[in-house]
Amino acid sequence: MSTYKIPTNVYAEMTPNPTTMKFVADRPLVSGSHQLEFLSPEKAELCSPLAVELFHFPFVTGVFISGSIVAVTKDESLGWEMIVNQLREYIREWLMENEFAVEEDKVEAALEMLGEASSDIVLDESAPPINFIKDTDIKPSKHDDEIKRLLNEFVRPAVEQDGGAIDFVAFKDGVVYVHLRGACSGCPSSTQTLKGGIEQLLKSKLEAVEEVVAIGV
Repeated sequence: MSTYKIPTNVYAEMTPNPTTMKFVADRPLVSGSHQLEFLSPEKAELCSPLAVELFHFPFVTGVFISGSIVAVTKDESLGWEMIVNQLREYIREWLMENEFAVEEDKVEAALEMLGEASSDIVLDESAPPINFIKDTDIKPSKHDDEIKRLLNEFVRPAVEQDGGAIDFVAFKDGVVYVHLRGACSGCPSSTQTLKGGIEQLLKSKLEAVEEVVAIGV
């Protein structure tokens, strides 16, 4: 007796980050607006069997899942031209046998664990203080809701299309601190996007904003 398979198409597309390729399915892979980034097999085991499988490829260093996108980050051992077709077909075959890329009943608990990602970032202690913010300095401000709204409305859709995500961390002394994930993390053009796009947007909408800084980059 044959096992029913879910008709699924997947195409691969480069992102602004040369180490990250996004694989786009023709259906949602995670419910709602959840965005999950896994930087290790252990993190993947929290809720994503697909991410666990992808980490079996020795060159995979990160998996980001959002909407219909699976963004895979690799090391420098192999070029995309050697592995992209294999990965695309592997993901397609896996999705034909599984409706979602994550275990829905485990997502909320996993998000709480993955939400600690900012504290996992290795910061350069010799870097200028502006590049990080201590957990003890993160306090609510009257501008938080408006900053989040602007990021969600104007920035998030574009960033998601590139296979990445941007998370609001804090607002303090005129500085908006954000955390970049997925393809945006480590992307050579992320600084230009941050300063030339996101920073200009927030400064034009809120007089209190003077600068936007990505922590951990």
